[in-house]
Amino acid sequence: MAKYKSKPVAVNQPIEVLFDRFSDISSFQKRIEEIPTEHRAKMGDVTFEADAICINTPQVGQLKFKVTERTAPGHIVFSAVGSPIPLSMIIDITAIDATSSNVVTAIDVEIPAMLRPLIGGKMQEAADKFGEMISQLNGTI
Repeated sequence: MAKYKSKPVAVNQPIEVLFDRFSDISSFQKRIEEIPTEHRAKMGDVTFEADAICINTPQVGQLKFKVTERTAPGHIVFSAVGSPIPLSMIIDITAIDATSSNVVTAIDVEIPAMLRPLIGGKMQEAADKFGEMISQLNGTI
């Protein structure tokens, strides 16, 4: 397995509030529509269901990630549904203080070692974009 982690992003929300938002992530759909167009364009075509994130990409088509693990206070795992390779997106939230948190996102994917140099950069970019999206939806500091 190869793991690609984003840089930590500070979010102006307590850890408990962020974690609770992942109990029904469909509420993020409305938040996406409130984000300025230039930021929304960077996220790509993303939709939210109660327990899943759907991402449409020109290279792969639709990817659906369903919540497979929630561990309070700050660990959420989304696993790809119907993917030909095992693929997970992970959100780890840590408290900075009582009113703000750090969010780190990661992509864990099973790819052969010889392919990592070819697609590693794209996977790292995806992990960074995933982190940016979470921070945009929750109010970056």
